Amino acid sequence: MIPFFSEAKRREQAALFGKHQPPKKRRKSRTAFTNQQIYELEKRFLYQKYLTPADRDEIAQNLGLSNAQVITWFQNRRAKLKRDLEELKNDVTATQILKTSSEKDDDESERSFSTDPEVSRSADEDDCEPSPAKVQRTSESEAENASEKDDSSDVDMEIHSP
Repeated sequence: MIPFFSEAKRREQAALFGKHQPPKKRRKSRTAFTNQQIYELEKRFLYQKYLTPADRDEIAQNLGLSNAQVITWFQNRRAKLKRDLEELKNDVTATQILKTSSEKDDDESERSFSTDPEVSRSADEDDCEPSPAKVQRTSESEAENASEKDDSSDVDMEIHSP
């Protein structure tokens, strides 16, 4: 058995569900500003990003627009300016990254074409293990130094030997 209170509530909700709500207000269509209006708004925006209520009234009256249209235009224009500045900042950052990357590549290519073995090393070799060619050069020079020492010690041995 269903209590009377909950049955009444259910009927009320069912009645509300079946009813149609009154139509919402239709949005105003998009305003097509004339070239003259855009020119005047942009001209004012160059030196004044935010308008006082008096300035807003004056512009709206002079251009034949409502206050709401002027408010909305300035809000949208400030948002556009912000987007443009962020995009410009990102472009500058990307250009700097590419430039430093390009300069690094140029430095490495200059080093690779050099005849000086110390200059032809890449910057990464300073932090890494020596290249096999460098190890080989080092081994050869150590071998020459060792053979010179051996020769001198042989000489010393010959002199000291009876």
